[in-house]
Amino acid sequence: MKRLTAYVSGRVQRVGYRAKVIQLANCLGITGIIENLSDGRVRIIAEGDEEKMELFEGSIDIRNTFIQVTSIEKIYSQPCGEFGSFYKLVGTRETDSRLDEGIGVLKDMRDLLTSICNKQDQMLGKQDETLFEIKDMNRSLNDKMDKVLDKSDIIELKGDVAEMKSALRAKGII
Repeated sequence: MKRLTAYVSGRVQRVGYRAKVIQLANCLGITGIIENLSDGRVRIIAEGDEEKMELFEGSIDIRNTFIQVTSIEKIYSQPCGEFGSFYKLVGTRETDSRLDEGIGVLKDMRDLLTSICNKQDQMLGKQDETLFEIKDMNRSLNDKMDKVLDKSDIIELKGDVAEMKSALRAKGII
């Protein structure tokens, strides 16, 4: 068993770092705590099997779009077994602050969604107009096709009449 106290610096607060570390610890069966410090760092106290702790130590050095760990100060000591799981310690008013921030984000999302819905309604109106115009053009085209067919029928009839006249002339009837 091993105990690690780590002070993590960088862009590690308000970017989901603690949630990632909790997920890693839970996957590895490590117990302990994680908390934001007032100086901008994050403190981790973790206990677990040496092999799993080595994996954990390497995994907490996270760099992605939001999280940028720049340094980790590590202090090792004997485990105390005081933790039953791995969890986040929340500072005074931190939850209130996050809820207030979340409400602002939700309001922005609602406004954006309303704007998108309005634009979608406009697009549907234009689609309805276009559909009406296409149906009207289709009707008009069908009418013209009917007229064209009527003309070809007339031409065919004229040909038939001409053949009949020719046959009648040949027999001397006309």
